[in-house]
Amino acid sequence: MSEAPTPGTRDRLIAAMTDALRRRGLHGIGLTELLAQAGAPKGVLYHHFPGGKTELAVAAIDDVVARMLRGLDALLASTPEPIEAMRRWMAGATGRLSDTGFGAGCPLATVALETTPDDAALRDALARAFATLRERIALALEQHGEPQVQARGIAALVVATYEGGLLQARVAQSTEPITQATDTLLSLLTTRASR
Repeated sequence: MSEAPTPGTRDRLIAAMTDALRRRGLHGIGLTELLAQAGAPKGVLYHHFPGGKTELAVAAIDDVVARMLRGLDALLASTPEPIEAMRRWMAGATGRLSDTGFGAGCPLATVALETTPDDAALRDALARAFATLRERIALALEQHGEPQVQARGIAALVVATYEGGLLQARVAQSTEPITQATDTLLSLLTTRASR
């Protein structure tokens, strides 16, 4: 069996930024430390990301969303009921948070809490990220027979529960907040669907 190829510098920079966003936020890590974590020389950041740290953070956000969507799509493909797929998706995120000792949350929420009105590129990337997640969930619900307006509302609730639950769990150092919110929301949705 052959070994997986070694990630290139660009990929290592994105991975290092993603880890930093999960654990410390955008402003919690300096460029020198980020480059050391990526095993990259100083000048290479601007070669791959001319916009510097912000452009790298946007690339990390885009990469995180692409991975989230791949995981969600795999669950939706293997689970006929979208509400059950959402339960499994949220349980996976909860498990990953717990596995890090509550030290590494969702980078989307972490960056969202740090942004200011002046962070236009980051805010645009986050808005796209959250919208993409909501759209994918809404589409799955619509394909399962949910009317479009309700599907969009449910998708917004699922994403809000996912992000808010992870934040609360990280602060509480306990899975209880997200588990309670997820179980309650999805039970209500399941009860509603069975009427």
